[in-house]
Amino acid sequence: MQNTDFDKIIKQLGSTKEYEFLYHRTFHEIPMPSIAELNEVVSLLRGVLFPGYFGNSDVRPESLNYYIGANIDKIYKLLSEQIKRGFCFLCEKDENACLNCENKSKEIAKEFISRLPKIKHLLSTDVIAAFNGDPAAKTYGEAIFCYPSIHAVTNYRIGHELVLLDVPLIPRIITEMSHSETGIDIHPGATIDEFFFIDHGTGVVIGETTIIGKNVRIYQGVTLGAKSFPVDEKGNPMKGVPRHPVVEDDVIIYSNATLLGRITIGKGSVIGGNMWITKDVAPGTKVMQNKQE
Repeated sequence: MQNTDFDKIIKQLGSTKEYEFLYHRTFHEIPMPSIAELNEVVSLLRGVLFPGYFGNSDVRPESLNYYIGANIDKIYKLLSEQIKRGFCFLCEKDENACLNCENKSKEIAKEFISRLPKIKHLLSTDVIAAFNGDPAAKTYGEAIFCYPSIHAVTNYRIGHELVLLDVPLIPRIITEMSHSETGIDIHPGATIDEFFFIDHGTGVVIGETTIIGKNVRIYQGVTLGAKSFPVDEKGNPMKGVPRHPVVEDDVIIYSNATLLGRITIGKGSVIGGNMWITKDVAPGTKVMQNKQE
């Protein structure tokens, strides 16, 4: 192939007219969010939330506060920078807005750190739910260190708090990290209460507007998805409209069940494996193949 042929290909690939949406321009010389640095943030957070299991395994009670403090300092610096990059990813404003954006990112990072005790409490209930819900779990430590559910839910709970703080892009990157590692897809916009456990986990999908109550257990292959998408006057899907299930307290959903649309699964219900549910389920109902009790 001649250099002239390469020149033609390069010009086609470099054209931003036909494929403008495939090209990202960096504004104000701020780079894209860094996957590597966000991985470091999440790793540091695991060390803070589960000390001794992740990060420095030799941490002692007498040095624990120092260890956590050192990690918190790193988290603050790294996370505030990534939050700023998330804002800049969507920003097309003039450079005068950059200082405000940087200060805002630092304040959000501080607020996120103030919520770490809340995240730790929720994760402690998830670990208890995993240990109590799986007879194969010999210790809490086994659930923390080995279970894909705890890994994915940790990323989700981190991402969800960032969603609540109106951080763009970064929460989705964080949850997609665990999605690729565990096969569990939890949108950071979903609302999940305490004592949540996903047994096995591979193939689970939990959509953006899903609401899950307390003490809910689901199994591999479960989908909490949308049945249809409301569209605007141009026929495009409307964003942020509630379209995923509401799962109330004490519900169990067995493997490969598919629940679609803004339906409510009542408290204490049991959904059998391979079920296809598109209507509300009354509290205390058992929905099994060919029968409903």
